[in-house]
Amino acid sequence: MTLDLMPAMPEILLAIGALALLMVGVFVGEKSVGVVTWGAVLALAVALVWVLIGPTAASAFGGTFVVDPFSTFMKVLALIGSAVAIVLSARPAATDHWSRFEYPVLVMLATVGMMAMISANDLISLYLGLELQSLALYVVASIDRDNLKSTEAGMKYFVLGALSSGMLLYGASLTYGFTGHTGFADIAGHIRNHGSSVGIVFGLVFMLAGLCFKISAVPFHMWTPDVYEGAPTPVTAFFAAAPKIAAFALFIRVVAEAFGPATHDWQQIVSFVALASMAIGAFAGIGQKNIKRLMAYSSIGHMGYALVGLAAGTAQGIAGVSIYLAIYLVTTLGAFAMILAMRRDGKPVEEIADLAGLSRKSPMVAAGLATLFFSLAGIPPLAGFFAKLYVFQAAVAAQLYPLAVLGVLASVVGAFYYIRLVKVMYFDEPAPELDAASIEQKVVFAVASLFVLVFVIAGNGITAAATAAAKSLF
Repeated sequence: MTLDLMPAMPEILLAIGALALLMVGVFVGEKSVGVVTWGAVLALAVALVWVLIGPTAASAFGGTFVVDPFSTFMKVLALIGSAVAIVLSARPAATDHWSRFEYPVLVMLATVGMMAMISANDLISLYLGLELQSLALYVVASIDRDNLKSTEAGMKYFVLGALSSGMLLYGASLTYGFTGHTGFADIAGHIRNHGSSVGIVFGLVFMLAGLCFKISAVPFHMWTPDVYEGAPTPVTAFFAAAPKIAAFALFIRVVAEAFGPATHDWQQIVSFVALASMAIGAFAGIGQKNIKRLMAYSSIGHMGYALVGLAAGTAQGIAGVSIYLAIYLVTTLGAFAMILAMRRDGKPVEEIADLAGLSRKSPMVAAGLATLFFSLAGIPPLAGFFAKLYVFQAAVAAQLYPLAVLGVLASVVGAFYYIRLVKVMYFDEPAPELDAASIEQKVVFAVASLFVLVFVIAGNGITAAATAAAKSLF
């Protein structure tokens, strides 16, 4: 084995593990679901350990694949998100006809694509990673073949995803055509020496449009509510976590490394997208009755807040974004652990009204959910407050005062629907009792709730790691 492959060893091991588990599923049949599921979790854990103990500064495949503190930080988040999403699906109910051994294998393959995206240092490796992730996600979105909503969600995601991939590829082609390079450092060098021509700006716009789709930022958010609602809930939990982390990491690397010298050009685009996402996420979520659609608009809004930090264009801003994504990942997975537990007579229920009076029957669950929702709203001293504080501080330091002020106002509006959820749990007349949650769901929920509470006193490690990750890009 050549030394050149060592930096990409976690991806290689994960790909081999996915193929091995696929063969187990093919030869054993549907009885292998449990073995394949926990095998996938084990493979993701091995990849996570390798990422943590592996090289911290290396490159592979001629410099198109890089390992640095930023890639390490983001890969850890993506691997945790994927592993927890599989764990949450580990104990399907008898009514979950969609549960089959292909699901964890597809999640593993999507994770390989995510890790390739995070380490991409070239337009070609960027596109390869993006497509490997996307092709697996298209299948995952429509994995419940007998459900009309699921197949519709998969079709919408595929059609719009193909459009966004085409836009990104066209932007990459323009960038290559006007700079003569595909490597991020070479593109940045050309812009630094010759300035950003109209063609380069057009390439930048098309690339950012494709990436905005992947993180479900406005105006490319149209697929998010329908896919979140239509896909099986464990799939929705996965969509809300790991793929967002990887796509955002790629977004950061493209603008900070490839288009760093053209900060003024992309700063305006990112500021507009951030403002629009925060507004749509805040106002469109108010009227939602389905909790999965509500979480979709919540996700759109949170991507907007994270983009506020990126718009600053500084190491402080990217550190703020990294911390924001870590807190968002844990909080979202915790919330979805309880949304997955919303079952009555073995069948999933998804209406907000189904949480009515939860505090009287399960006071600890209601308290934990209230903590997570308050964190998503940004209420101090919970983790979500510090997530928003860091990105708004970076925006103020970069003199983006209007963006920071409007972001705070959008956060106030968005807090309404999180507080409404708490009101439903504590003050409405009780709905019929829900089924008991699985042990996996309880553990994820408890860990997430505890993380949100103790971040104020124990979050220094994440803050330090995020700061080091951001500095490595500069």
